[in-house]
Amino acid sequence: MLIRDTRLVALTGHVPGPVDVRVEDGVVTEVGPSLPTRPGESTYDAAGRWLMPGLWDQHVHLGQWTLASARLDLASARSSAEAVAAVRARLEEWPDLPVIGWGHRPTAWPDSPTVSDLDAIDTDQPIVLIAGDGHHGWLNTTALHVLALSSRQDVVSEGEWFQAYGRLAGVMGSDGTGPDAYRRSMEAAAAQGVVGLVDLEFSGGVADWVDRWSAGADLLRVRHACYADGLDDVLARGLRSGDPLADDPRLTMGPLKIISDGSLNTRTAWCCEPYAEKAVAGFEEGQPNQTPDELRALLARAASGGLDVAVHAIGDRAVTEALDAFADTGARGGIEHVQLTTRDDVRRMAGLGVRASVQPAHLLDDRDVTERLWPGRAERCFPLRWMLDDGVDVVLGSDAPVSPLDPWLAVAAAVHRSGDDREPWHPEQSITAREALAASTDGWGTVAAGHPADLVLLDADPLDGSSDRAHAERLRAFADHVVVTWVAGDAAYERP
Repeated sequence: MLIRDTRLVALTGHVPGPVDVRVEDGVVTEVGPSLPTRPGESTYDAAGRWLMPGLWDQHVHLGQWTLASARLDLASARSSAEAVAAVRARLEEWPDLPVIGWGHRPTAWPDSPTVSDLDAIDTDQPIVLIAGDGHHGWLNTTALHVLALSSRQDVVSEGEWFQAYGRLAGVMGSDGTGPDAYRRSMEAAAAQGVVGLVDLEFSGGVADWVDRWSAGADLLRVRHACYADGLDDVLARGLRSGDPLADDPRLTMGPLKIISDGSLNTRTAWCCEPYAEKAVAGFEEGQPNQTPDELRALLARAASGGLDVAVHAIGDRAVTEALDAFADTGARGGIEHVQLTTRDDVRRMAGLGVRASVQPAHLLDDRDVTERLWPGRAERCFPLRWMLDDGVDVVLGSDAPVSPLDPWLAVAAAVHRSGDDREPWHPEQSITAREALAASTDGWGTVAAGHPADLVLLDADPLDGSSDRAHAERLRAFADHVVVTWVAGDAAYERP
């Protein structure tokens, strides 16, 4: 294919005037003005539109995001009573369907969620309400039994919840997470210019992804991550990060994912200082999910097997311990979230070559709760400017469904750290649109020969504007400017 008359988005380096871009066998092989058409070569007239590398979401729970369309949105609930009322209304409308809710954030509620609140609703259907940060589930007794969990009055949280999370298909049935449903999620992502995802789903394994891919969920590039409970299987298969699965280079083995601490909203992110209020008794600074020795052992096993590692670390103490483990084991990979850290640890990340995988949209959701639970620490939250200035390799993602699978939202939040009419939250940590987009394209800069033909054609330049509120608002809506998304040279999306 020859893409004619396109302008290149200047992510890196000098950009010439309008050029043609030749694609052969899924790779960009030539970029230059007025390239001659070869026999049998198709052409696409870009008509002066803007071409850039396709976007990646480096942190997705794709199965849970795929289920999102069937979920009850509880983000606006301000109390247990409001959430229960919303569940009642849903069951009145659809009495024969289970309720899967998402998005409630009970940290600031006047009352605590209890199983008996949901059991008081007159239904035989399972009710599963997932917190907005994904770190706990509020279930009725029917759902506890369906998910093989013990009876209780409190929510199901952290490690126990992550194990149960992957069994949600047993509540919803296979329709919610079948290959067709995954394909629809991929189509929606491609319409935003997304060409690749790092899937950090809690459930399934290599065999599941191979079957899903073979059944048609094969539109985008996918890196499949495993967790500790699937590590033996991956090592037994001899798989290393980057190895193709299903005999297709677009589906590859990703990292070992390790959740080393909790989250801010559950007050379980592991910090150097105590939480200011409502701390978990006995764990006023949050808590780790592994001992330091256990964390090092996992990193060492992954490194010896050729696997990269993605370590979830939200609190500053968790980041420090993760970096110690990288240093001691020589493992490769990155830290997911890096929500709270120190300037010294940012410099250590750069020195160790540890990547920072950050989800900027979380700063919009966590701005107020951070000021309450981590007072005096907000200047060290989501420190993107420090990271880039110190030479850390930064990549962006969504953590969907915790935030929407929307790379333009992530970019806008990184550029202008506010989701409402307030001034940016610690704007000294903002980065430019060019930097944010470069962190969203899997390391590829301005389109050039040798790049994979994972490309997005836009009818406007996303760099046109200063890094301020107006530019961020424009970026939030930039999916409307996507004309074509190509993956390995094939069109994954084309605007009607």
